[in-house]
Amino acid sequence: MNVLPARCRVGIGCLLLLALAATAGFARSAPPKAPAAPALAAPHAAAQRDYVAEARASFTSASREYQSRRVLLDLFSPLLGVAAGLLLLFSGLAQRFRDAALARAKGRWARVLVFFTLYSLAMFVVLLPLAWYEDYVLEHRFGLSNQTLAAWGTDQVKALAFQIVSVGVIPLLALAWRAVEASPRRWWLWLAVGTLPVAAASVLLQPLVFDPLFNRFTPLHDSALRDQILALGARADVPARNVYEVDMSTRTNKINAYVSGWGSSQRIVLWDTALKGMARDEILFVMGHEMGHYVLHHIWRGLLLVSLGAFAAFWLVAWLVHALLRLYGERWNVREASDLAAIPLLVAMLSLVGWLGAPITNAASREVEHEADVFALELTHDNDAGARSFLKLAQGNRSDPEPASWVRWMLYTHPPLADRIQFALTYRPWAEGKPNRLYHGR
Repeated sequence: MNVLPARCRVGIGCLLLLALAATAGFARSAPPKAPAAPALAAPHAAAQRDYVAEARASFTSASREYQSRRVLLDLFSPLLGVAAGLLLLFSGLAQRFRDAALARAKGRWARVLVFFTLYSLAMFVVLLPLAWYEDYVLEHRFGLSNQTLAAWGTDQVKALAFQIVSVGVIPLLALAWRAVEASPRRWWLWLAVGTLPVAAASVLLQPLVFDPLFNRFTPLHDSALRDQILALGARADVPARNVYEVDMSTRTNKINAYVSGWGSSQRIVLWDTALKGMARDEILFVMGHEMGHYVLHHIWRGLLLVSLGAFAAFWLVAWLVHALLRLYGERWNVREASDLAAIPLLVAMLSLVGWLGAPITNAASREVEHEADVFALELTHDNDAGARSFLKLAQGNRSDPEPASWVRWMLYTHPPLADRIQFALTYRPWAEGKPNRLYHGR
């Protein structure tokens, strides 16, 4: 789970011109040796409660209204971003930004920075009402946000400043634009080739640079829980590493945990809302799920998927850009993809291709998340804790436990929670003398 606010979407879209893909995952570090692993806790007796029925009951009319609005936003807000980029071209603003950059700056890097700054400010203004409704109004209306309007606004400004400063400090966008200028027909190929190193660097830097701008991360305060997590990691053959808690309760009442980074930057992060709202065995199950991502090398699978998909995505972006320039280039006074004023067009088409490809990437993500669920069950043998953890996610996040098939296909990066609850209660190969599928440790 990325904790950057929605205002970063424009900047991330631009950086995706360089194949900057945000991919969550695990990597290795070398903290102190983990304590010896205790024997497995005895699994809970077979659950007497009907957790699926409880999840359905928790999906009230208010939750249903929240999810219906969230589905509409998730479906169409990317298209509004595409429309905003095209608006800059049809209104002539993009061309004015280009002329200002060419007149006031010398050299590719400086011109790209001037244009990108003006472009980011314009997109900030155009998309701010959408971000305000999506991230502030809607979350407050349904009791999911604790953030003040001032704090929310501060986050938006910080995100805007970050994306501009990052382009100024790291001239990747200028390098990408050089590729577009130097290879008018094959620039998409060079951007696709750059996907893997840039995506890997993004994952490495996220917990060190991006996340601390918006939240405070501290080592897990509960030393007993930390020892239990490290012991569980030792059983899973996961090297001992830092476990952090993050002060998400200043923003939201939702419950979550995630992993980010790789190498020395890798960390497991628990939202403080999860620490307050979940029982210890539920937290350990969640940690088993996160350890599954590490053991099963999901970060590298994700990076490989991003890298391979980038060739198809950038090829399609290039085709769309050249087709639109043939249709509207004279009207826009933008005839080549290497024109600075074409940046909004490239970002818009990249967003459109990402929207079209979402069912494929989401299907791959659901498979990865299911594997992590399998691993957690095989590691902990605690079916009841797994089912209860999924129930609390459904209750705390106003989640739809049984979404329509088309919603799941288009939008869901995780299996629906009713499916996860049912699987957690029924998957017990160890009780039947069958081998584990994914966890093969002691």
